[in-house]
Amino acid sequence: MKVLKFGGSSVADAQAIKNTIDIITETHINHKQPIWVVVSALGGITDLLLLAGNQASNQDETYKTTLNQIETRHIDTIKTLVPIMLQSSILSQVKSHINELEALCEGVYLLKELSVKTQAIISCYGEILSSTIIAYSCNSKELNVEFIDSREFITTYNHTPDKLDFQSTRDKLKQRIENKNQKDISICGGFIALTQDGNAATLGRGGSDYTASIIASILNAEILEIWTDVSGMYSADPRIVKQAKPIEYLSYKEALELSHFGAKVIYPPTIQPVLEKDIPIIIKNSFAKEEKGTYISKHISKQPKNSISGVSSISNIATLLLEGSGMVGISGFSSRLFDTLSRSRINVILITQASSEHSICVAIESKDIIKAKEALDKHFAFEISQKQVNPVIVKEKLAIVAIVGDQMYKHQGISGKIFSTLGKNNVNIQAIAQGASERNISVVIKENDVKKALNCLHESFFELQTKLVNLFITGIGNVGSKLLEQISNQQDFLREKLGLAIRVVGIANSKKMYINAKGIDIENYQNLIQNEGKDAGLADFLDQATTLNLRNSIFVDNTASKHVSEMYQYYLSKSIAVVTCNKIACADQFDNYLNLKQLSRKYNTPFLYETNVGAGLPIIDTLANLVASGDQVLNIEAVLSGSLNFICNTYNGKNTFYDVVLQAKELGYTEPDPRIDLSGVDVARKILILARESGFKIELEDIENNTFLPQACLDAISIEGFLKAVQSNEQHFKTILENANNKNCRLKYVAKFEIIEGVCKASVGLKEIPQDHPFYQLEGSDNIVLFQTERYPIQPLIVKGAGAGADVTASGIFADIIRIAKQN
Repeated sequence: MKVLKFGGSSVADAQAIKNTIDIITETHINHKQPIWVVVSALGGITDLLLLAGNQASNQDETYKTTLNQIETRHIDTIKTLVPIMLQSSILSQVKSHINELEALCEGVYLLKELSVKTQAIISCYGEILSSTIIAYSCNSKELNVEFIDSREFITTYNHTPDKLDFQSTRDKLKQRIENKNQKDISICGGFIALTQDGNAATLGRGGSDYTASIIASILNAEILEIWTDVSGMYSADPRIVKQAKPIEYLSYKEALELSHFGAKVIYPPTIQPVLEKDIPIIIKNSFAKEEKGTYISKHISKQPKNSISGVSSISNIATLLLEGSGMVGISGFSSRLFDTLSRSRINVILITQASSEHSICVAIESKDIIKAKEALDKHFAFEISQKQVNPVIVKEKLAIVAIVGDQMYKHQGISGKIFSTLGKNNVNIQAIAQGASERNISVVIKENDVKKALNCLHESFFELQTKLVNLFITGIGNVGSKLLEQISNQQDFLREKLGLAIRVVGIANSKKMYINAKGIDIENYQNLIQNEGKDAGLADFLDQATTLNLRNSIFVDNTASKHVSEMYQYYLSKSIAVVTCNKIACADQFDNYLNLKQLSRKYNTPFLYETNVGAGLPIIDTLANLVASGDQVLNIEAVLSGSLNFICNTYNGKNTFYDVVLQAKELGYTEPDPRIDLSGVDVARKILILARESGFKIELEDIENNTFLPQACLDAISIEGFLKAVQSNEQHFKTILENANNKNCRLKYVAKFEIIEGVCKASVGLKEIPQDHPFYQLEGSDNIVLFQTERYPIQPLIVKGAGAGADVTASGIFADIIRIAKQN
C-alpha cells in the first residue's frame, strides 16, 4: 500500500487538480495495490475561512463577500473538472456545505464572538470541500474511488484538541477497514479531526502531512509520498539562496532537524509515526514528477558523503535572557523558567546556557515575547527584588540559522568553518546551541542578516567550486572603465580556472549611482547609470551597500577624491573589503592611516591598495613580505611617477614641455589634475606610503619636496592657469634639460627614503642621473624601486615595470579584488 499526500499548491485550482488526478491514476496503474490519498484544502482557502470567521466576529459584513469568494472558487473548479452532465450532485453537496458555513458565520456575527471550537469547525470546511470534489472528479473518470471523511477516525484529546489520540485513531481506522470492502483508491482530507467527545478539531497548520503519516503508520504502508510544488527538501531555501539544490537522500533525523528549523516542505510531526515503522518518505514535485525528489529513511547509505545536508532558518525570533549571580549553584532555575513558559503555552525553540550557570537564554517566537517577559518577571519577582537575578532581558528582530547533517560528527572543524564564514561577512552571533548528537549547530543572528548568512554558509559548504564576490565600484572614468572591461573579459576564465564569480552590483560616479543586487550588465553600464541611475552622494552608496548586506562584498575606489577616501573606515567597520588606487587615505595623517589598518584587522576585512605605488607592479606586496619575514629596510630609492618619467623621457627640447604634459594627460598617465604629479605631491605620497609600510611613523610634511616648477606654476589656482604657466615658462624647462644633457645625464624624478643613525629621512625631486645608474635606462612611463635591506645590503632588490596608465592601474586593482576573492 502507498499513501499519497497532496498539499494546497498541488490542488490550488482545477488545472493543478487535473495534474494531481493524473498522478493518482498513474500510481494506481503502476502500483496495482490499494492506495490512500490525503489532500489539503485548495490553495489559500483555509486563510479565507479564518478571515471570514474573524470578519464575522468583528461585525464586518464583508464576511459574506469572503464566503462568496470561497464558493466561487469551488464551483468554478467543479465546472472545469467534471463533465456538465455529472455536475448536479457535486454542486449540490458543495452548496450544502457553503450553506452550513454561512449559518456558522451568521451566528458568529450575531454573538460577536469566535470561540476556538467554532473556529475549528469553520476551518475544517476547506479539506471537506476539496476532498469531496477530488473524490467525485476521480469517480467521474471511472476510477474506483471512495471518499472517506477523516473525522471518522482521526481523533484528538478533549483537553488538548490539537494533540492526536493515536490509540483511538488506530482502532477506528482498523475497524473501518475491516467493516467495509476497501476500494482501489481512498481519498480523504488532511488536517481535520474530532475530539474524543465528537467536537471539531484540527491538527494545526501542516496537519495534512501529519494525517498522511498517521494513516501510513497504521496501515503499514510501504512508502509515504508527499507531493508539493518543489522538488524535495533543498540544501537551503531556494527563494533566498538561488544556488540551492534538492537533497537526494536524508535520514529521518536530518529531515526532522531541517523541518523544525524552517524547511516548510514537511511538517515536523509528520516524521515520527513513519519513523517508528521505518516507512520511507519521498517528497516529490506535482509539477515536475519526473524529478527525483528527496528520499527520507532510516538508512542513508546512498547519501553522498557530505558533512552538511542543509542549512535552514527561522525568522521572527526573540530571545529571553535570565541571568544573575544568585543562579550560580542553585538548582531549579531552569525548571522554573521552562515551567512558566509552558504554563503560558509558549514554545521554546532553542536553549543555551553558560557553563558558569550564571545565565540561561531561550529563543521563542516574537509574537510571544511580551507575554513571556511578563510571565517570567512575575514568577521571579522575589529573586529580582533581592537582586539575585536581573529582570528578563529581551532581544528582538532575530532569526535562527541551523546547519544540519548526520555526518557532521565525522568531520573536524565544522563549527570553526561556520563561525569563520559568518564572521568574515560581519554576521554577529547572538547565541549558539549544539546538540550532543552533533547533528545540528544553531546560531541566533539578526534577522536582517539571514539572507547573507544562508548564502555565505551555503557557498562555503555546497558551492566550493564557485565563490561569488559582489563589487560596489565608485569612479567609472579612465581607470574604472578599464576595470569594468577587464572584469567583463575575464568572467569565464575566473569561473572555470579559479572558481570565482565576480558580480558588479553597484556603480557610482560623482553625481549618480546605479544598483542592481542581481548584477549589473557591464556591457551597458554607461547607459544604465545615465538613464536609470539615481542622484546620490557617498553616504547613499554606503547605505545601499550595507542595506543589501551581500556576502563577500568589496568596495572599489577608482578616484583620487579625498571625500571618497574618508568613507573607507565605514565600509571596513561593516566588513566590506576595500580596494583602492586612491593614495590619499594611506598618505593622510598617520593616525588615520593606522586607524584603517586597525579596522581591517578588527573586522577581519581586507584593505588592499597595491596600486597606490607603481600601479600594477607588486611593490607594496613585496615590501610587506620583506617586513613580515623579519627583514629591515635601510634605504628605498625609486622612480615612482609613471607620468613624470614619461614626461622626462619624452621631452627633448625639440618639442615643448607644455605639449608633453598635455600628451601625458591625454594618455591617462597623470592624475586628472596634472599639478598633483608635476608638483611632486603624488610622488611624495608614494614614498610616504612605502616608508609607513616599512614600519616607520612619518607624515607628508616630513618629506622634503625639491620642486622643479617655477613659482608661477606653483601659484596657479586652476588647471587651466597651471597649463598656461607651463606654456609661458618653456625656457625654464629647456634650461633644466640642457644642463642635464651637458653632463651626459638623464632627468628622472626620484623619491628617496633612508635611515640615517636611526632617523628616517625622505625626499623627492628632479635628479640628473648618470649613465652608470640603474635609473638611466628607465624608459617610457616605467617605474623602478630599489630596496636596500639587511638581507639585500649591496645588491638591492629591484622591482621594475610599467607604472602608469589606466590599463595597468585597473589590472592592479583587479588583482587585489582577485586576491581577496581567493581568501577562504
